[in-house]
Amino acid sequence: MDRRKFIRGVATGAAGFGAASTLAAPAIAQSNPKLQWRCISSFPNSLPALFGAARYIADYVREMTDGQFEIQTFAAGEIVPGGQVLDAVQSGTVEMGHTASYYYVGKNPAFAFGTTVPFMLNARQQNAWFDQGGGNELLDAFFEKQGIFARPAGNTGAQMGGWYRKEINALDDMRGLKMRIAGLAGQVMAKLGVVPQQIPAGDIYAALEKGTLDAVEFVGPYDDEKLGFVKVAPYYYYPAWWEGGAATHAMITLDTWNALPKPYQAIVKAACEAANGHMLATYDWENPKAIKRLVGEGAQLRPFTQEILQASFQASEEVMQKIAAENAEFKTLYDSQAAFRAESYLWEQLAEYNFDTFMMIQQRSGAL
Repeated sequence: MDRRKFIRGVATGAAGFGAASTLAAPAIAQSNPKLQWRCISSFPNSLPALFGAARYIADYVREMTDGQFEIQTFAAGEIVPGGQVLDAVQSGTVEMGHTASYYYVGKNPAFAFGTTVPFMLNARQQNAWFDQGGGNELLDAFFEKQGIFARPAGNTGAQMGGWYRKEINALDDMRGLKMRIAGLAGQVMAKLGVVPQQIPAGDIYAALEKGTLDAVEFVGPYDDEKLGFVKVAPYYYYPAWWEGGAATHAMITLDTWNALPKPYQAIVKAACEAANGHMLATYDWENPKAIKRLVGEGAQLRPFTQEILQASFQASEEVMQKIAAENAEFKTLYDSQAAFRAESYLWEQLAEYNFDTFMMIQQRSGAL
């Protein structure tokens, strides 16, 4: 080998590599600019699983971009009230929000499918529909018309059926109840004679204590314990048939999303997916401990009767069909979810249901 020729070749290659390196730096800087967004939450910082999802996303994005992309998080009320997060994102007041899309069914009932619909999907089914069943794509088409881009960013799992000042043993006991309840469930409850109320989380306790409310549903033991409902409404019912797997979403102003560099878009999507799993894991870890503490504080656990559940299911089907007949966007989303629901429950009743049932029997017999 001609050593001089080899050395000259290596030197030329190294020089070329160095030139390429110096040329690449500006391109990287342009595709990964320094950005700072504001993200507002519909939830108070006293609820770490719910408000924590926004912080989780912000931390993830900051770490993945080495601090180039910073997202400041703000709890409900710090910039806008919790129920106005969507409006603030749509108007561009902030770049991003973290909320439950069913808070906005008053704008369009199709918003419910971003969170949950009564008697529809549990958390795992909801995530399967979003990710594999075309749910994200169907919601993308709907959300685009609302001027936003959104991705699932948290799920509570099946929720509790709420706190009641008196026992609910029959349908007649539901009639006339003033109940704080969100989403389309309020319309279903109204068919059962309940008077649905929309009250922010921070005002619920006082309303229960004064008797302005007779009942409230929120999430489940981990959050409900922090809000102190057990002190004024001891009867704790289950399940929340209207929230089998309630999802939250990160919502971003559409123009802002479209202008975001592709690498940052990929990081934000990954952050939302990570937050989605993290929230559900948090509730699965914390709820078992919280329910024990609540029972120790006097919570009286009660199941809804089969009469109430069956009447609620029938009322829900009537409400869904009526809305679907009047709203094409709702019908598209409903038909997609309902088809998956029918197929999924064929599978759900086999392996996992029977495994869980057997293990629950072991727990109740004292073997666990």
